[in-house]
Amino acid sequence: MPQPSITIPFVFETLSFPPPLLYHKPFYSTIFLLCWKGQFWKGETFYRMNHIKIYQQSSVPYQNTELVLEGPVPPEQLRRYTMHPDLDAFRRPKEQFEALVEIAGLPEGRIILARHEEVIVGYVTFHYPDELERWSEGGMLDLIELGAIEVANAYRGLGLGKKLIRLAFEDGQLENVITFTTEYYWHWDLESSGLTVWQYRDMMEKLMKSVDMVWFATDDPEICSHPANCLMVRIGKNVPLSSVELFDRVRFRQRFMY
Repeated sequence: MPQPSITIPFVFETLSFPPPLLYHKPFYSTIFLLCWKGQFWKGETFYRMNHIKIYQQSSVPYQNTELVLEGPVPPEQLRRYTMHPDLDAFRRPKEQFEALVEIAGLPEGRIILARHEEVIVGYVTFHYPDELERWSEGGMLDLIELGAIEVANAYRGLGLGKKLIRLAFEDGQLENVITFTTEYYWHWDLESSGLTVWQYRDMMEKLMKSVDMVWFATDDPEICSHPANCLMVRIGKNVPLSSVELFDRVRFRQRFMY
């Protein structure tokens, strides 16, 4: 009888000394771990997250040619490409390109992109939440943020956003993590899209639901500042209950109110 395959979310290594300290946030009394670039040290045991990265590629017809969708793309490959000048929603294209290269080089970082020949026309980023945001306060190894989605204006209407996100979840690559995204209306391109706030919110919600991300409640002040803002979450099949419970405590600081 064949044995079921099991994805091991953590790798354990024994060290005789602690790794360099990046930050230490004992937000909850049950957490006494030192976090270092997605790795934990407790006593003499080093806990390292097993980030599964399996390169995927597909194509989409475009005019008389095709667009290549691929990822996770390593930084050395990414540097061979250039950014489309319309990809400026977050910062100037050159600066955003350097940010993508940096993310691609992180142990947990993932860049899934669409390119027209050697020009990047769309991308999705995955990485650990920023250390200054509440989502990092639990020090969770298995909490990954879907950080940015951007598609150049001339390439919209092809369903690239949905295709890129789906590509990221191929072959169960993110089944050992909780993936979340925070949607804020002030980041949305309402002017170019011609959509109202609520139409754009509906579009983003449908986009996230294409990979089984669902709306989660939170008392985060930024999300609560406008009813169109939302938190969308996908809990992988191999995520332990302890991580789900810790994430619940991260998203609710004022638990007694709920």
